[in-house]
Amino acid sequence: MIPEKLLEVLKQDGVVAIATLGPDGPHMVNTWNSYIRISSDGRLLIPAGYMHLTEANIAFNSNVLITLGSSKVAGNLGPGTGFLIKGTAAFITAGPDFDVLKTKFAWARATLAVTIASVTQTL
Repeated sequence: MIPEKLLEVLKQDGVVAIATLGPDGPHMVNTWNSYIRISSDGRLLIPAGYMHLTEANIAFNSNVLITLGSSKVAGNLGPGTGFLIKGTAAFITAGPDFDVLKTKFAWARATLAVTIASVTQTL
């Protein structure tokens, strides 16, 4: 289940970092909080424009780490909060999970769908 505070963060401007691990080691890519959509079954749907190395890494190892936050949402210790999301991911290039993002982001070549294993508030 996605915490309410994380849903608040997704409505704010902010950078998202997505970490994957491939045969050549770790790799990180960024996107924006406001680009992420939530599927009806609670997966994160992220539009992918480039992310070619991320896609190759996920084919090798589907585990991902995602961090995101916002200075505008109150955290545990004051202004600003952040989250660490652990999960598994897949790239989708057809079907409803792709179509929902392609409609909003014409540049998307795929949807990065993340099944959440855990969400930890870090701030």
